[in-house]
Amino acid sequence: MATQSSKQPAPDTTRRSERSRRAIYDAALDLVAEVGYPRTTIEGIAARAGVGKQTIYRWWSSKAEVLMEAFLDLSEQAAREAGPEAAYTIPDTGDLAADLKAVLRLTVDQLKDPRFEAPSRALAAEGVVNEQVCRAFVAELLEPSLQLYVDRVRAAQEAGQVRPEIDPRIALELWVSPLAQRWLQHTGPISYDYTDTLVDYALNGIAPRA
Repeated sequence: MATQSSKQPAPDTTRRSERSRRAIYDAALDLVAEVGYPRTTIEGIAARAGVGKQTIYRWWSSKAEVLMEAFLDLSEQAAREAGPEAAYTIPDTGDLAADLKAVLRLTVDQLKDPRFEAPSRALAAEGVVNEQVCRAFVAELLEPSLQLYVDRVRAAQEAGQVRPEIDPRIALELWVSPLAQRWLQHTGPISYDYTDTLVDYALNGIAPRA
């Protein structure tokens, strides 16, 4: 008489790998917030995540790569939680100043969010001394956001709201760079009033008006 097989189903390695990856993301973000980037190590991330070092090195070559990917994942999660209507885009209402002020206010909210602040500062600071991290930081995190500003300024040019000879890549630095510098160097508070003023100065200039 045939007997019922007692063979157990094979473990789902895909699910296990995803669980480990998620634990590593969380461990990297938590450690950077708690002890700072210099004191965060692969060994520490592995211990916090409950995995072996070899598991991390199988997927990433450095703690910078781990943190970069963890931060990108965090950003994607936040976007999903906020819903498609709150996606990070620059609206085109026909009012360039209002549109820039709206998206910069969202940027202020993110920069002041504890979930984003520590990894953002860590990656930016490491990028100053590590060219590889800097290139990845720019390509993965900064460039997509900067391109949104370029596209919006070009749309304003087509609508006759910005002079045609203006270079959008240079123009966006008038409001993006001061905000980044103030945030990174703690030279002053960042607020809606501050970013609104940056936009007003950038679009209207500071010379006396006729």
